[in-house]
Amino acid sequence: MDDLFVFAPDSQDEGLANISHKNKYWKVLIVDDEPEVHKITKLVFESISFEGEPIELIHAYSAAEAKAILEQQGNNSIAIAFIDVVMETETAGLDLVKHIREHQQNHITRIILRTGQPGQAPEESVIKDYDINDYKSKTELTSSKLKTSLYASLRSYRDIIAIEHHRQGLQKVLKAIANTSAETNLRSMTSQILSQIANVLDLEEDAMYCSVLSTPNNGDTEGQRFKVLAKAGQLFADFKEDQPCIMPKEIDNLLHEAYSKKHSIQKGIDYVAYIATDTGEENLLYVRKNPPLSELNVHLLDIFIDNFSKAYTALALKDEVEQSQRELVYVLGEAVELRSKETGSHVKRVGEISYILAKAYGLNQASCDLIKLASPLHDVGKVSIPDAILNKPGKHTPEEQAIMQTHSEAGYHMLKQSKTESLQAAAIISLQHHEHWDGKGYPSGKKGEEINIMARIAGLADVFDALGSKRCYKDPWPIEKILELINSLKGKQFEPKLVDLLNENLEQITELRNKYPDNY
Repeated sequence: MDDLFVFAPDSQDEGLANISHKNKYWKVLIVDDEPEVHKITKLVFESISFEGEPIELIHAYSAAEAKAILEQQGNNSIAIAFIDVVMETETAGLDLVKHIREHQQNHITRIILRTGQPGQAPEESVIKDYDINDYKSKTELTSSKLKTSLYASLRSYRDIIAIEHHRQGLQKVLKAIANTSAETNLRSMTSQILSQIANVLDLEEDAMYCSVLSTPNNGDTEGQRFKVLAKAGQLFADFKEDQPCIMPKEIDNLLHEAYSKKHSIQKGIDYVAYIATDTGEENLLYVRKNPPLSELNVHLLDIFIDNFSKAYTALALKDEVEQSQRELVYVLGEAVELRSKETGSHVKRVGEISYILAKAYGLNQASCDLIKLASPLHDVGKVSIPDAILNKPGKHTPEEQAIMQTHSEAGYHMLKQSKTESLQAAAIISLQHHEHWDGKGYPSGKKGEEINIMARIAGLADVFDALGSKRCYKDPWPIEKILELINSLKGKQFEPKLVDLLNENLEQITELRNKYPDNY
């Protein structure tokens, strides 16, 4: 448990002392109304150090003064409090204990009660009724026993701090995973987790998780290259994730040594863990620790590595599945476009435009990600429309128009049976994206907010992009003409707020045609 020392907390919410590598010391609070007790305690403790670091004595001559000091120092930053029972009142010390434990919610500081009047507060009842760690009569606290109480309490405090430090770090790791959205890529999320692991183990911020690229054809492992999968800290700030990189020579040598030996190595402040994943990949985790990693931290790091590599493999597989799902959605959407003899990137742009509008509308991140994935399937029901009607170059007859309009319900029925959230959303978008804000759309004549917000957004995105695309019955419209029509339909076909947001984000939206151009 070395390297864990106590300072003022980073914030009141943190509840833990800040761990630093400079100016380390242990804070000990002496609370007693007798100046002589302070002098004697100082004489006993002044030459003492614990794990190579000095003791800082803080003096309070009343319970009220002690409360003020505890508030000022920050919760849990005091390692030990030696508290007299009788001070400004006969129960001042006992009341102070309750204040620390109940009002301040501080259950980490070790409390040793001292009394010169044992009969005033019987030991058995005090130990039973108050959350203290020791109870001593001043007459029995010789120099030797005082030191024994100090060392025992410091060890207890150190271990509690270590446990709390790791617990809070683990919570941050879990939070980093839980807060990951579809917009955050796997590499970025893994880097966040790396930073938290570095914090948990009191490492330097510099940490890097990399994969071993395939061995050169000549089998020369000296020419082995590494690809950064995740990183934390300034040392690797310029390295691009998921790209081969040239390491500093000393680190590159360590990586090669760990890879060639197929096991973890530690040299001074540098540690490289060799990780063989379940999928057959060989990965390396580099961390820096000054002073060097203790045996305990190496053990804890090995546990983290084992679970981290398994989590990374699972997340990478999940990332691949989600990417495949997105690609299949685009393939299916574009298959409909191809059948309509529309070979552009309309469905991709509809997804991107929908995402931009959803963000601007104020939808949460999960909903924005969902509409981006689902909206490209808005016209999937067109597979049920006969070619003669679907690809007719001229105007449809009323009968043909009625058949064309069945594509919304056809798409809904195709998708609604799926248990996948994205396809359920796509089913709703397919069914409602031709409904109008004024209630004059189809198939159900829904109006206003009766129309699902995803369908309202996708409907506008679809019309905007379709007008700028070539179709069998028309050439692309210029942007001025598109905006003139869209604005004329504000409050009629489209929700007014969405039309305003489209105009406000026009530059970003129109740029999508350069990013995803049509290929006629």
